[in-house]
Parts: sequence; structure tokens; C-alpha cells
Amino acid sequence: MISKKMEDAFNDQITAEFYSAHLYLSMSAYLESIDLPGCAHWMRIQYQEEVSHASKMFDYLIERDGRAIIKGLDAPQVEWKSILDIFKATFEHEQNVTGLINNLVDLALAEKDHASNIFLQWFVNEQVEEESTVKGIIQQLKLLGDSKAGLFQMDREMRQRVFTPPPAST
Repeated sequence: MISKKMEDAFNDQITAEFYSAHLYLSMSAYLESIDLPGCAHWMRIQYQEEVSHASKMFDYLIERDGRAIIKGLDAPQVEWKSILDIFKATFEHEQNVTGLINNLVDLALAEKDHASNIFLQWFVNEQVEEESTVKGIIQQLKLLGDSKAGLFQMDREMRQRVFTPPPAST
């Protein structure tokens, strides 16, 4: 059985993951509005990943005899200055999520909740991948500068991203 303190922390993280999903869906809508369907698709996949992360934590809480509580979400941002600003905001957001995951790990260690610590290691590794991927996209966008042909090609490449569900927790 999971402690009440860990249960509350997981519920807060589930809310954060659903907020991330809404943020990325909002970014996808914005990218569609500026005629970058490939980048919009990339963000739609990001949305799916975040929903799957929240679901993975939801299932974990239930598996540990905890209670998952779905909370309300703040409205995400809907406008950005440029595609580079979107990906910079994505990188900053992922850094924030990394901090939240690290705090959960710290709490699991303090609570001597070894099962949660092990469960959370997947998310620790996922955050390393998330930050690295977005940082790479930012670097590509900086290299492109004002090249419309380069942006067109990058948009086509972003369309190739495929959603891969995370492994089950058990």
C-alpha cells in the first residue's frame, strides 16, 4: 500500500502530466494555424505521450491501493511569437517536469518507498530523452535561421514521428 503522502504527490504529478498534454495540444493547434502540419503532428504525439504518462501513474496508484484523483487544469498558453519560441517553451516546460519527477523520486527515497522509486526510474530516463530531443530541435531551428526551404523540410521530417506507448508498469 502506498502512503498518503506519496499518493498525494502522485496525484499532483498526474495533474501536471495532463497539463503538459493540454499545453502540447495547444501548441499543435497553433502550429496548424501557421501552416506547419508536421510540427503540429510532432506536438500531437507529444500530447499522446503525456496522456500515457498520466495514465501510467494513474494505473500505478491503483495497483498500490491508492486513489487517483483527477483535478482541474489551468488553461494553457495559446499564442507564441515563432516556432523557435514554441520549442524553447517546450524545453523549459520539460525542465520543469524533470524537477517535478526528481522531487517525486526524492520523496520516494525519504518515504523508503522502494517500489515507487523503481517505478519512477522510467520517468527519470524519459525526461533525459525529452530534454535531449527538444534541445536538438531547437539547435536545428537556430541553424535554419530564416530559411523557409529548411523549415519546410524540417516540417516534413517532424511528420514522421510515431507514438510509442510506454511499457506497462507491471
